[in-house]
Amino acid sequence: MTGQPIRIAIVDDHRMILGALTEWIRNAADDIEVVAAVATWPELLTSPAFPVDVVLLDLDLKDNIPVSVKLSALKTAGARTVLMSAYSDPNIVREALASGASGYVVKSEDAAMIAEAIRAAVAGESFVSAELEVLLNETEGSSPKLSAQERRVMALYGAGEPVKSVAYKLGISDETAKSYLKRIREKYRLAGFDVGTKVALRKRAIADGILLHND
Repeated sequence: MTGQPIRIAIVDDHRMILGALTEWIRNAADDIEVVAAVATWPELLTSPAFPVDVVLLDLDLKDNIPVSVKLSALKTAGARTVLMSAYSDPNIVREALASGASGYVVKSEDAAMIAEAIRAAVAGESFVSAELEVLLNETEGSSPKLSAQERRVMALYGAGEPVKSVAYKLGISDETAKSYLKRIREKYRLAGFDVGTKVALRKRAIADGILLHND
C-alpha cells in the first residue's frame, strides 16, 4: 500500500451492524481506516475524527433529517458519501445518486464490494452494486454497464492474461482483481449472459467492444 489510508466514518443506528461493518472493513482492506463508527448523525458531526474522506451512511437512520440535507452537509465538509441500505429499490437509488451520493450499496454486499465503493468514491467515480446496476439499466437483453476499471480487467483477462498479471498491470492486489472479475460475472449473469468461463467472458468482451478481436 502506498500513501495515506482512506479515512472513513460509518454511521448506522443498528449497533450490531455498526460493529460488524467496522470489523469487516478492517479485515478486508488495509488501505481503508475506520476512524469513527457512530449511531447518529449528530455524533458524526461532533466526532473529533470528522471530517473524513468518505462517510458510509445508513440511508434509513430514524432521525427525520432528509438525506439530501446530509449529503449537502458532507459535501460542504469535503467528505464523499456512500449510502447503504437494506433496500434495492431503483427509484430510491436514482434519487440518492441524483442528490449527490458517490455510491449506493445494499447491506448484503460482501466487504470487498463495500471497500470498492469506498475506493471509487475517493477516485470520484460513482458505484452501485452489480444487482442494482442491472435494475437501474433495466433494458432486457442489453449488456451491463461496466466501470472503466472493470472494462480494463475484462479486457486484460479476456485477452488471456492470468489474474496475477491483470493485477500487476493495473497496480491492484490479486484479491481486488478477483473481486472485479466476480463483480463483472455477476453483472452479466443478472443481465442474462453467462460468462462463467474464460472463453465465454472473452467472447462477450469482443461482442461488447471491450476487447478487439485479433485473429
